[in-house]
Amino acid sequence: MSSSLRHRVQQLVLHVERGAIFEALDAFYADNVRMQENIQPATHGKAANVEREKQFLSGIAELHGYRAASVLVDGTRSVINWVADFRGTDGKQYHFDQLAVQEWDDDGPDAHIVYERFVYDSASLVKAVP
Repeated sequence: MSSSLRHRVQQLVLHVERGAIFEALDAFYADNVRMQENIQPATHGKAANVEREKQFLSGIAELHGYRAASVLVDGTRSVINWVADFRGTDGKQYHFDQLAVQEWDDDGPDAHIVYERFVYDSASLVKAVP
């Protein structure tokens, strides 16, 4: 296990948890990154994925929390369990619990993510509001 990659993943987590998502995309993702939601077709390229992320974030009215519940690093792979609670622009409350499975181009201090797959149960996203 590479301590350099572990440190890099921890820096990614810090960026995302403080809300610097686009800085994280710029700093930690390769220009040719492929990102995939569950079994949907992958989105190719950093620019296309920045637009995809902007579209997702435009549906969030109020973020109540976003954190990495756990992080695993092995070789050039990492898995982050992201947990988020937010109110969508549709007024519904959401609880998002997903795994981000990542493949890095290297295990060193300048490594970038070349593939990321998000795995989650879309049927469990909307929380019942009393």
